[in-house]
Amino acid sequence: MEMTGAEILMECLLEQNVDTVFGYPGGSILHIYDALDGYSDKIRHILTAHEQGAAHAADGYARSSGRCGVVFATSGPGATNLVTGIATAYMDSVPMVAITCNVSNALLGKDSFQEIDIVSITMPITKHNFLIKKAEDIAPAIRRAFAIAQSGRPGPVLIDITKDATAEIADYQKQNVAPVKKEAQATVKEFEKAIRLLKRAKRPLIYAGGGVIAADAAEELKAFQRLLDAPVTLSAMGLGGFPAEDSAFCGMIGMHGSKASAYAVEHCDLLIAVGARFSDRATGNGDGFAPKAKILHLDADRAEIGKNVSTDGFLVGDAKAVLQKLCQRLEPQAHSVWMKQVIGQKKEHPLDASVLTPQYILEETRSQTGEDAYITTDVGQHQMWTAQYYQFNKPRHFISSGGLGTMGFGLGAAIGAQIANPDSVVVNISGDGCFHMNMNELSTAAKENLPIIDIVMNNNALGMVRQWQKLFCEGRFSQTTLNKKTDYDMVANGLGAQAFTVDTPEEFQAALKAALACRNMPTVINCIIGMDQMVQGKLTESNRE
Repeated sequence: MEMTGAEILMECLLEQNVDTVFGYPGGSILHIYDALDGYSDKIRHILTAHEQGAAHAADGYARSSGRCGVVFATSGPGATNLVTGIATAYMDSVPMVAITCNVSNALLGKDSFQEIDIVSITMPITKHNFLIKKAEDIAPAIRRAFAIAQSGRPGPVLIDITKDATAEIADYQKQNVAPVKKEAQATVKEFEKAIRLLKRAKRPLIYAGGGVIAADAAEELKAFQRLLDAPVTLSAMGLGGFPAEDSAFCGMIGMHGSKASAYAVEHCDLLIAVGARFSDRATGNGDGFAPKAKILHLDADRAEIGKNVSTDGFLVGDAKAVLQKLCQRLEPQAHSVWMKQVIGQKKEHPLDASVLTPQYILEETRSQTGEDAYITTDVGQHQMWTAQYYQFNKPRHFISSGGLGTMGFGLGAAIGAQIANPDSVVVNISGDGCFHMNMNELSTAAKENLPIIDIVMNNNALGMVRQWQKLFCEGRFSQTTLNKKTDYDMVANGLGAQAFTVDTPEEFQAALKAALACRNMPTVINCIIGMDQMVQGKLTESNRE
């Protein structure tokens, strides 16, 4: 069947069961948007206020649904505006396909209007990318891109198509897409070594990360924990991969983690890392991390083995498949004394707070929304407070930029999560600094009648940097006090959202109830909190000591 390149692209998206695309049109991508109009009954397009917001929305869609996110952008600044969103997805292993269009073949390399070599720009932050110059190459590239994005360690793939290729006529033959295989690549010998390490351990600790969520392996992780009888700590990206309310959960790991997790890392004799990359935020000084422990590392990406921390054993492969095999081979273990020691630390050193505090805001939000709400965040103190105080029991319900730490990520991600889960409550937790980076996307949420709740923790500061300045710069608060004259209620109302400004627990409680009752427009709740409230964790504890 003969079609234009743009029509072939649409048919290939349908092959991949794509139902939503986020993006922004322009000159070079004109033919694709023209073709999209004829597929509007099958593929929904969300027009964002900015291409970066579109990339974050595709990311949030992918994280909350487990499906591949798709974003469109035109050439030049349209394509480069995607870069931060692509890098965010790359750092957190999120499956996403970014489709950009470039100038026509005859204009390539001539510094033509809005020409940019987006393939070279994005090469370090994609799993793979393509420059397509012929219509006949579009279908194979789309099929490969989706397979690459979702296989192994997931990640973003970019396809750049010249404008004339989208207008050319080529033959299209529909193909049925085979499901992506999830396999354990480890050898029998490697599994045998892993089992020996597990059986010999007296004080094992499971440290799980985002790979558990990416592999949909939460149930397998729970089964493995029950067999091993070990405490569990999670990275920020792993939150929800093991229930926060489970008695075996000792809290988040790392510089803003719990005292119980720090104790467990310090005293364990075997640390089993599952889908975690030993980020510096989790390990601090890698040389002193888990000083008494042997390390068993389970990861889909062989390149992560031994990269940051030396290992004593490893199993490469999909976390779900690897954990299933371990559960088949491991006999039930018992570590009751060790479990009591770790969980005792959790009871002795709870996270604490007292007026309108971040802890109150998050615990009240959790109380009113329940465990099925999807929570996105921007980046800063509010991100860490959310990780500490909001109890996540389910995977894919905490959506945050972990690796890149992208301010301005949250609202776009919330749009994607709400589109993917239209009947669910979606809440974005932001700070006043981040709000000014992405408030334009409130217009997108309002246009689409999305009932996203945007909770702004307004401390008139770039709070996390201010905290570091207090601890490490002798209180020299250089450029972190904001003093903006923004009227949050007027901004929100002007962009089509309802708004509340609150500074007491009672006002917040009432505002949140009103927001949850509204199902046809976004809500901004501007929460006035103290400027010098700090995120607890190793960083503040070490400073006090």
